[in-house]
Amino acid sequence: MYIRKLEHSDYDDILSKWWTDWRWLVPPRDFLPEDATGGLIIYDEDVPVCAGFVYMTNSKVGWVEFVVSNREYRDKENRKLYLSTLIDSLGNILKSVGAKYTYVSLKNESLIKIYEELGYVKGSNGCLEMIKQL
Repeated sequence: MYIRKLEHSDYDDILSKWWTDWRWLVPPRDFLPEDATGGLIIYDEDVPVCAGFVYMTNSKVGWVEFVVSNREYRDKENRKLYLSTLIDSLGNILKSVGAKYTYVSLKNESLIKIYEELGYVKGSNGCLEMIKQL
C-alpha cells in the first residue's frame, strides 16, 4: 500500500473516470479543496485504488468528502482495507489542524458501513443536499 497527497493531474487522469464509472456527478475542480489536490490517494503497488478530500472550516468541524474508489479494482478485501485507511488518514489530517469533529454526507451503503466501523455515528436521515452556484 502506498498513500500520497493528491496531485493536480489526478483529477483528470484518475478521479473523473472513477466518479463517472460509479455514475456519480463529477464535482468541478474548483468545488474541491485546494483545486482538487486537498486530499489523499491510495495505491496497491502501481494501481490507484481510492481517494478522498478534506474540507477545513472556520470551526472545529472538518469534512471528509468525495471519497471514491477504482471500480475496476477487484480485490474487495483490500478495497475495504484501503478505504478504511484512507478515511482514517483524512480524519487524522483534520485532527492535526485542530478539528475536533468530522462531518460526512453519504448515501452509498458500503461506505456507510466502513464509516460506522471507524466510529462514525449517524446524524440526520432523509436529508437532501442542495447547492447553489454563486
